[in-house]
Amino acid sequence: EEPVIRNGKNGSYLIRESESMEGALCLCVFFEGIIYTYRIFREHHGYFRIQTSEGVPERLFRTLKDLIYTYEKPNQGLITNLHYPVKKPKALQRSQ
Repeated sequence: EEPVIRNGKNGSYLIRESESMEGALCLCVFFEGIIYTYRIFREHHGYFRIQTSEGVPERLFRTLKDLIYTYEKPNQGLITNLHYPVKKPKALQRSQ
């Protein structure tokens, strides 16, 4: 179970490593009892590319901070805008 669920507020989110795709990240967003997951890929130049809803053009961001800043605004292609960053439990963070 994602830690983001326990927070339970619409717009709660976290970014974690993808379990299914090496090197990819996931943006998990909580909305109305459901977690929506968006894949984030690292591009060759270190840019981040996020897959949002069907038909929404993919966008590139220089940093994750830029990405989050953009999606804190409403109507950017996510199920809801990002509101509450969820801290990952320390146990889940793998040592680098």
